[in-house]
Amino acid sequence: SVMKRYGMVIRLRPEAEQSYREYHAAVWPEVLAKIGECNIRNYSIYLKDGWLFSHFEYHGADFQADMAKMAAHPKTQEWWAIMKPMQEPLETRRPSEWWAEMEEVFHYA
Repeated sequence: SVMKRYGMVIRLRPEAEQSYREYHAAVWPEVLAKIGECNIRNYSIYLKDGWLFSHFEYHGADFQADMAKMAAHPKTQEWWAIMKPMQEPLETRRPSEWWAEMEEVFHYA
């Protein structure tokens, strides 16, 4: 497998910011474990003026299969059910996306 970087973006509803911060200060251990099992490393989420930007490295061989595995995980589904109402996805996202995948236009290692 070759590592691939991903950047994704979504809006955070202003009234949800405090709750979103609190949840992410103590992400459920089962959710974190599943993220790792799905070959995601160095996962960060940034917030600025209502925009959430996530960045992570994918170290697996089949991103779609790993994302399907994550989506099938009951505790992750519970987490997403809490997060989704706090978020407002971009109208320009792909039909299969919630967070919109961004194009990497520059990288310096």
